[in-house]
Amino acid sequence: MVARIYKPARTATQSGLAKTDHWRLEFEPEAPRTVEPLMGYTSSTDMAQQVRLSFDTREDAIAYAEKNGIAYQVFEAEQPKRRLAAYSDNFKFNRVGAWTH
Repeated sequence: MVARIYKPARTATQSGLAKTDHWRLEFEPEAPRTVEPLMGYTSSTDMAQQVRLSFDTREDAIAYAEKNGIAYQVFEAEQPKRRLAAYSDNFKFNRVGAWTH
């Protein structure tokens, strides 16, 4: 049973960085999901997929996995590229783009 340790990214509907400051430990699926033939539900018999543990730091998550003998992989988060721009940049004298108002 292999676990993933990662820092979750913000959701698509989220403009801030809330709930992205902790590290998460989740187990990889052991078996693929199957479709139940009568009702068409997608199900799995792997209960470890439901376990999600949160930790304050990466080192805490690694220490937990090593203490409990869990094989793990650490995925580093990429920092988003941000362009800092102010509203006043729209009215600069040396503005590169054409004025479109």
